[in-house]
Amino acid sequence: MPDFVNVTYEQTGESQKQNDMGMRAMQARAFAERGAQYLLVKAPPASGKSRALMFIGLDKLVNQGIGKVIVAVPERSIGASFRSTDLTTHGFFADWQVEDQWNLCTPGGDKSKVGKFIEFMEQEARSDTGATGNHRAARILVCTHATLRFAYDRIGADPFANCLLAVDEFHHASADADNKLGEVVRGLLETDNTHIVAMTGSYFRGDSLPVLRPDDEEKFTRISYTYYEQLNGYSHLKTLGIGYHFYRGRYLDAIMEVLDPNKKTIIHIPNVNASESTGGGKYDEVDHILSHLGTFQKTDPQTGLHLVKHASGKILKVADLVEDDSRIRDNVMATLRNIESPDDLDIIIALGMAKEGFDWTFCEHALTVGYRGSLTEVIQIIGRATRDSEGKSHAQFTNLIAEPDTSSDNVADAVNNMLKAIAASLLMEQVLAPNFKFRTRPSDDAIDGGAKVVDIDYTQGEATIAIKGFAEPSTPRVKQILQSDLVDLTASVMQDERVLRAAMNPEEIAPEVVTQVYIPKVIEEKYPDLSEREAEEVRQHVVANAAIKASSNGGMPEMNNNLIKLANKMVNVRDLDIDLIDSINPFQLAYEIMSKSVDADVLKRIHGAIRSKRIQMTEEEALALVPRIKAFKAAHGKPPDLNAADPFEKRMAEALEWLRNKKRERMRAQQAG
Repeated sequence: MPDFVNVTYEQTGESQKQNDMGMRAMQARAFAERGAQYLLVKAPPASGKSRALMFIGLDKLVNQGIGKVIVAVPERSIGASFRSTDLTTHGFFADWQVEDQWNLCTPGGDKSKVGKFIEFMEQEARSDTGATGNHRAARILVCTHATLRFAYDRIGADPFANCLLAVDEFHHASADADNKLGEVVRGLLETDNTHIVAMTGSYFRGDSLPVLRPDDEEKFTRISYTYYEQLNGYSHLKTLGIGYHFYRGRYLDAIMEVLDPNKKTIIHIPNVNASESTGGGKYDEVDHILSHLGTFQKTDPQTGLHLVKHASGKILKVADLVEDDSRIRDNVMATLRNIESPDDLDIIIALGMAKEGFDWTFCEHALTVGYRGSLTEVIQIIGRATRDSEGKSHAQFTNLIAEPDTSSDNVADAVNNMLKAIAASLLMEQVLAPNFKFRTRPSDDAIDGGAKVVDIDYTQGEATIAIKGFAEPSTPRVKQILQSDLVDLTASVMQDERVLRAAMNPEEIAPEVVTQVYIPKVIEEKYPDLSEREAEEVRQHVVANAAIKASSNGGMPEMNNNLIKLANKMVNVRDLDIDLIDSINPFQLAYEIMSKSVDADVLKRIHGAIRSKRIQMTEEEALALVPRIKAFKAAHGKPPDLNAADPFEKRMAEALEWLRNKKRERMRAQQAG
């Protein structure tokens, strides 16, 4: 099937250029804020977050009086990103040097590593410098999140005074009281004498709980570098596609329909407990994939890679990361860390590995089997294929999803999984597109002297769009939500059951019900502290942002003679107003994709499953339908009919009946009073 999202980039090369200190664009942006005590760096994979931390950490050691730097990563393999690095050759004032004894991301037991961590914290920081102006390497330690947590449990927050703690893949923390990494961060924030750099490549703070509490997050200076900035600034990558392929039966019988052996591919097979799993065991599934690829030759004892002869005669080199034997897997991982050319590897088969922090520059295709509930996981997987590499002009993410079985009793669960998977793609579109800013467009009467109004202003890769009647942020709280939470909030909206079911029932549920009833409910549940005015300002921004991005398909708005494409219609930019935006359901694309991708029998069963859980009428929905009811009556000379064949007319009639009943109840109450 065609890609659900396809984004085209301009190959400007800007994100890869270095300044006179050897810093790329994102790194320079982060370094400019090096004086802040708390930094939150949100940037995509391959943007150079690890080296940005080196620049900041060295400045704090050499120029800001910080005694030590501790870098914590989620797993040992990611620690290699923070190994000793020559920076002075490229113009920086010091090199990043980590002594072997303070690299705790090596094989071995956690107990001994915790002991080494405590030893590092107890030693007196050496502030002298070498002849080249470099710091002493004994002031930097690299460890895993687990080592940090265990050591913190033993020594507490006090030894971290005057230290810099850098937490890589910060989305592993959460505001949950039971989250151990979050507990470490909260403890250090309370003492307020540690510097913290939090780094994440995920644009979602968490799928259920925020990483930081709002009052803690306010302490951080935020540095954001978007996916669009990163990918648009590449030299080689031109396009990125996100698509779905629906299958029946076993995924192993369908996988070759989307697996191209000529593309450098990472395959993530489903968890053994997932519904997509064949039940035969993960090793059997790996063997089946290998047999689909060709004839197994042998396993190279030096590299640990499987050699498979394809029908074309080509020998495919396949890395198996599903294997549990640590000796075998460590051998394969060592090979993967030393990949130097496209000829060194063809395919990786993984289950829980090769996601965050994993770098295979030549990867062209990330193929994931089964629905992934974690949006963070989805964006991390996509990031594996979005490295810039010579000869790679297109990167692809494909999600292989099971069609709902019409003979099965769990069709409703399958429907939800399909919808949520597609909602995740819509979210990726939000992440991958350029940033949009919105402002109120003054009325023509308010334009002094007939001055020209720039309705869409393109500056620095961003578009500022003027909308009539738009409510601009009026408080710091609203600005903070829109600045740091917009993608998370949109994620909550897109995964809300009410919104998902509305996307599948466009003939029954009007767009205004989604934009004016369901979305405000999500905002109210997520931010109960907001006033009515603040909630409305947030709502308008969410709706406008989603509508514009859905119409632009991951790029800048499609413009032609002051016309902008919105919901498949060309609208004059001067006619953009919030009422028009509210009349568009930006999530209806999920239904359109679904209806084109499954047969009539499956689609009928899907609708049946949805109707069985139909959302009952609420006052908000009934009131939102009032303009539609009035327009219907004016057009037809009669109110909508409860027995109408048209489902939307029937829904309007239900709303009208609901409102009449409420009116009768109020009259009876007044008479009784």
